Amino acid sequence: MRYYSRDGLTFDVDDSGPEGADLVVLLHGWPQDRTAWDKVTPLLTTTGVRVIAPDLRGYSPGARPGNHLDYEITEMVADVVALLDEVGAEQAHIVGHDWGGALAWAIAARAPERVATLTVLSTPSPSAMAKGVRSGDQLKHSWYMALFALPVLPVLFFRLFAQQILEKIGMPRERAAHDARRLKSPGAAEGTFAWYRAALSPTLIWRKRRAKGGPRRSVHRRVIPTAFVWGSKDPAFAKVSTDHTVEQLRRRAGDRPELAITRELHTGHWLMETHPEVIAEVVLERINTPTALAG
Repeated sequence: MRYYSRDGLTFDVDDSGPEGADLVVLLHGWPQDRTAWDKVTPLLTTTGVRVIAPDLRGYSPGARPGNHLDYEITEMVADVVALLDEVGAEQAHIVGHDWGGALAWAIAARAPERVATLTVLSTPSPSAMAKGVRSGDQLKHSWYMALFALPVLPVLFFRLFAQQILEKIGMPRERAAHDARRLKSPGAAEGTFAWYRAALSPTLIWRKRRAKGGPRRSVHRRVIPTAFVWGSKDPAFAKVSTDHTVEQLRRRAGDRPELAITRELHTGHWLMETHPEVIAEVVLERINTPTALAG
């Protein structure tokens, strides 16, 4: 499988490992693409699992809507569900980093029946992020989001200085060069920043608040086996946010601690590039924990 389509958009994917095996779906973050997982994927497939890593909405050349309102999180969730439908998978082990981590949390909340296990790298849970914002600590780490949500300016700036900035915030040089080159191609930078514009869009925020007042979905009672891995030196997330995520997962697990795997690494943000062996180890631990698939 090299691509799939949904609603007129075409997504590029990397597909490795045997068909019919347990499926792991890897969701990248900003400003990366599916190749961010290149060091992790072979460590997973050698154990016999199938791994699919898509270029997400805004990153695949054939999936770059021009309107930032088309980057609402519900659309991204539907994109991943369409991928599972395309390969005929009832469930998958969902792994996400950065914005891909935020998407992974959203899939678990909105389509929990499609998630066998969840592994989130770097990104705290939505409620933990909200707590961090209320405390003020997370705001100190998230100020850049307002800048990234501006029209035109961040696109022009990153076309010129992406490699220098990415290296400065800890991305390895070869990966920074790869992403900097890609951001210079037509429409690439605009697609990546559309995620930020959508997240801070007054229209979408208002739409979300109105939806909360509507009919509620039935609550899915199953606790999804989850792993959370983060870097203690990550400049994007406050300690209060990561700590609350750990507390939340352990509380949900209750008397079944194996349902919540948490690991703090003494590193920064780019976990797959700098610690691929550790990331693969955690993903496999999450998949292979004996009670992991019990609901």
